Amino acid sequence: MPGTSSDPARLTARFWGVRGSIPTPQAGMLGVGGNTSCVEVRAPDGSVLVLDAGTGIRALGYALAAEAAGEPMTIHVVLSHFHWDHLQGLPFFAPLFSASHDVRFYAVTDDDRLHRLLHGQMCFPYFPVPFEDLAATTTAVSVREGESFEVGSMTVRPFPVNHPQGAHGFRIECGGATLVYATDYEHGIPRFDVRRGALALRDALPYLPVGVHVAVVDPQVGTERRAVALSTAEGRMFVGPDNGLLSLAAERSGGVDVAVD
Repeated sequence: MPGTSSDPARLTARFWGVRGSIPTPQAGMLGVGGNTSCVEVRAPDGSVLVLDAGTGIRALGYALAAEAAGEPMTIHVVLSHFHWDHLQGLPFFAPLFSASHDVRFYAVTDDDRLHRLLHGQMCFPYFPVPFEDLAATTTAVSVREGESFEVGSMTVRPFPVNHPQGAHGFRIECGGATLVYATDYEHGIPRFDVRRGALALRDALPYLPVGVHVAVVDPQVGTERRAVALSTAEGRMFVGPDNGLLSLAAERSGGVDVAVD
């Protein structure tokens, strides 16, 4: 189980699933986990926000059920889009089978479509328990493009991302902290065009705060290329493949102070 923060005053995130497309339970893949997309975000007030419902939501559900110990709990599930790897764990989410829980679903779509999509993957003949038989109280909440909504003390703002059939990322703000969830974000740069990738990264630099940026990249599409970490004079740190992708951004950031491979 992912670790937890001992500081209740912080916005915390736990990664329960980071894979794309399909779960990868092979032993050699477990260094970063084998489940598909699911991230739990907790606010200082205890509000629970779940980002996507891939297979990682199964273990999260058991953890939440154990935490609740039979007491009522409200859980907010935000869906970035409806490709299967972002929904396939939902029928196994334990809180849905308890009458004491309230599970609220959010997506940038209309209420009827969200309702149909949630019910559709659990209808006959795909799953033995239909959605309407779930014991929990469930609510489908339609979110409008570009409009923020509140989950406890968290403000959640959706934004569109480039992905086949459409998808959304979410900017989550709480108590001065910001977390951005932008899964399946495709930059549109042609494959193997390192020069265009380097230019795009360089041009994005003014919009990024100085510091260390942590990104979780789908290991399914990775390579065996050696990685490199670059520390720059401006105080930025870049981590990526050692193929020239980072060179222009590092130059714009004052040049490389330290390079580690």
